[in-house]
Parts: sequence; C-alpha cells; structure tokens
Amino acid sequence: MQARIRQTCLFAVVALGLVVVLAGTTFAQPGSSNLGTWKLNLAKSTYAPGTAPRSATFTNVVAGAGIKSTSDSVRADGTAVHSENTEVYDGKDYPISGNSLNGDTVAGTRVDANTLKFVYKKNGKITVTSTNVASSDGKTYTVTAKGTNTLGQTVNTVAVYDKQ
Repeated sequence: MQARIRQTCLFAVVALGLVVVLAGTTFAQPGSSNLGTWKLNLAKSTYAPGTAPRSATFTNVVAGAGIKSTSDSVRADGTAVHSENTEVYDGKDYPISGNSLNGDTVAGTRVDANTLKFVYKKNGKITVTSTNVASSDGKTYTVTAKGTNTLGQTVNTVAVYDKQ
C-alpha cells in the first residue's frame, strides 16, 4: 500500500515539475528574441538631424504573460529620459510610465520569431511606429522608427543596439 502511495506521489511531483517547466517556456517565448540588456551603437545607427541621443540602453525581462521593458537614455541636449512599460504582443494599447518621447501608450504585435511591430500613441493619436528586428545570432537588435515624437521632432531612425 505504501509503495503505491509513494509511486502516486512521485508521479504527481514529476507531473507538476513538467507543468512548471512548460509554463515557463511558454511565457518566455513571446519575447525571447529581445530579452536582455541592449545598448545603442551610435556608430551603426542613423537619426534625423538633431535627434540622436548621447546614449540609450533598454532591458527586457519576462513579466507574467508579457515583457517588462525599461529604457534609459540621454538626449542630445543632456536631458535624461527614463520609461517603463509592459509589452504584450496582442495589438492592444498599454501605458508607458516615465517620460517616453514616443507617447503614453504602446501596442505591440509579433510578426515572426525575431520581428516585432509597435505603435506608439499620445492621447490616443499615433505618434511613432517601429519595426524591431533581432538578428538571427541574437547579438544585435535593430529598431526602425518613423513618425513625430512628443517633442514635435521628426523620427526617421534606424537604431542599432548591441546585446550586453
């Protein structure tokens, strides 16, 4: 009788372990190509005149069913910019906290394993759209953005980030 109980308990523990591992894998997959810390490579990037930042770094980590993105940059005039948001690739608007130059909400969709599209809005009006592509080797992340940011500046950017 005790052998049967032990066998049942062992089966339950193994089954629970598999559920936890598979659930973790499922949650990690939506943003696996853009997870980690990324630093702007200004030498490989192009910006509309006068809009290139002095520096920029962002970090993406799994947060529940989405990806928490934290961004820190220093604008050309020396102003520090910090923003945070949770990315859920379902096409719905999600709030951005901090002082994002692109808007107060962002909606993301996954195009393929390495490509994401984002639509930024300020007060419900589209400001900037971007296509973000992680390289197949996972070492670079390219953000191609167009529109007008919250400062009224033209955004026509190809920003290349290196994995840290």
